[in-house]
Amino acid sequence: MSRYHIKNYNFLLAITAILLSVYGIFIIGSAKESVQSHQIQGLVLGTIVMLVISLIRYDLLLKLSWLYYILAVGLLIMVEIAGESVNNAKRWIVIAGIQFQPSEAAKILMIMFFAAFISKREEKLNRADNLLLSLLLVGIPVYLIYDEPDLSTSIVMIMIFIAMLYIGGLSYRIIGAVAAVAIPVFVIGAFLILQPNQEIIKDYQQTRILAWLQPDKYQDTAGYQQQNSIVAIGSGMLTGKGYKNNEVGSVKKGNFISEPQTDFIIAVAGEELGFAGCVLMVALFALTTGIIIHIGRGTQDLSGTLICAGVATHIGFQSFANIGVATGLLPNTGLPLPFISYGSTSLVCLLAEIGLVLNVGLCSGDGRQRTNLSFSLE
Repeated sequence: MSRYHIKNYNFLLAITAILLSVYGIFIIGSAKESVQSHQIQGLVLGTIVMLVISLIRYDLLLKLSWLYYILAVGLLIMVEIAGESVNNAKRWIVIAGIQFQPSEAAKILMIMFFAAFISKREEKLNRADNLLLSLLLVGIPVYLIYDEPDLSTSIVMIMIFIAMLYIGGLSYRIIGAVAAVAIPVFVIGAFLILQPNQEIIKDYQQTRILAWLQPDKYQDTAGYQQQNSIVAIGSGMLTGKGYKNNEVGSVKKGNFISEPQTDFIIAVAGEELGFAGCVLMVALFALTTGIIIHIGRGTQDLSGTLICAGVATHIGFQSFANIGVATGLLPNTGLPLPFISYGSTSLVCLLAEIGLVLNVGLCSGDGRQRTNLSFSLE
């Protein structure tokens, strides 16, 4: 353990994460009040987990990196074997009467694994054997998540991996070579997946993309929720229609969006709290991500920097993707809004990630790892 100093504890990061969670609880209470208490329980548990993890030296936690990898893959395999199906997707498992989503836990487990894996290979990261091994290791959980099916979460996992690999010291020559191949492949792939009878992605995923490209054609089918989300956000104007308003034509009362407490929860926030409420939410996301990046830049230990890079990418990219979908900037991905959308598994895992970052900040408070056991109020 380390000798921690209270002055090095980033209370602002902890506060912003909890504020986002509380913000989400209030919006969930308006969108679907029956599940609000469950989210409150998730916040209580998540806060405890965050505080505990923040006081455990992260370099000691990373010594169990292979255990995290095995646990992540094992949980995802359990989903394949005995997962609970909801809306034609098998993403949940039940253990001891508790239902949770392993793909959410896999994010933090893979961040911890690759923080240790990449830092140990810092000087030899650009060797072909290390790059191929890292691609294989990330490919297994990504495939298992994609096969649930959950394309959006698999993309988040890939983005986290790419960010950590880049921060770990990936050569610009390799980045350039990959870009030279990936960009044409992406363009060709985008053209092919829009063709009839394509087999690259699933039919419902292709339909979501088409609904985004041709909203008028799909406004009563696949694009129904996205278009209604845009209308709801716009109808809130500057200050919104009021928290928990009961207008018949509201996005929740009119049933214009199914399960408004999850993927399209920002539509409820925009309608009820208006532009001002949404700006506050986005500002909290920007502040949280910025603090995490600042902490990562302040540590002299690569593994700590990699943890911060992974967490910042997870929160920043996923929040951008969710808001982009709700406002029509991106095709429907099915990603929840971090801290805000209903889902106790996601909330607990996100707060656990914040705990990791807080510990990175504690251990790096004076630019070096500490070695004494105690927590002083200095």
